[in-house]
Amino acid sequence: MFEYLSALAPSRQLAWDCATGNGQAAVELANVFDHVIATDASEKQIANAEPHTGIEYRVASAEQTRFQSGSLDLILVAQALHWLNHDRFYPEVRRVLRANGVFAASAYNHLRIDKPIQEIIKRYYYEIVGPYWPPERALIEQFEEIPFPFPERETAGFEIVAEWTLEHLIGYLRSWSSTQRFISATNRNPLDQIVNDLEDAWGDPQHIRRIVWPLVLRVSVKAT
Repeated sequence: MFEYLSALAPSRQLAWDCATGNGQAAVELANVFDHVIATDASEKQIANAEPHTGIEYRVASAEQTRFQSGSLDLILVAQALHWLNHDRFYPEVRRVLRANGVFAASAYNHLRIDKPIQEIIKRYYYEIVGPYWPPERALIEQFEEIPFPFPERETAGFEIVAEWTLEHLIGYLRSWSSTQRFISATNRNPLDQIVNDLEDAWGDPQHIRRIVWPLVLRVSVKAT
């Protein structure tokens, strides 16, 4: 995806990773752009973001930035468009993006893995921690329906692929905001309700399994 976006951009000089979180997407962008500015409204997120010589991290609002008008080759919002104030953010996109610049938003939803394991994760997602997802989570599941007032280009299908042990998967489930909210509300670990089932379905915990997240990418190129 990152190679695709960099090839589409008018140059590879400057990219903005908006709402960067821990900087995961920013690091990928830094491999294909000369300089990446990664912003997040959360000081904690920026403090814990992954360091990279090609990235400048800033604590900043997405809706009001210090970028010069017409200065950016690419703006990417990865897994965060649902959090933004669209009425304020989209005019800022138009202001700071240069002619032929690329605005892209991406999101991934439910992972795909061997069916018995996937069914356990599905039950965990909806039945166990489902009530603890923030309301904005529903917008990720309906990502293609989020307002996107720009001419959209058709894009190829992309996916994120990982090869994990059972420990990696459990760590991922533990990182979910709904898991943390469940723990805060009940002082209990919701993963205790599925860990035995996961162990039975997984087999050897050191066995590596392939996990895929289908990626939805929405892209627009600013007219000259």
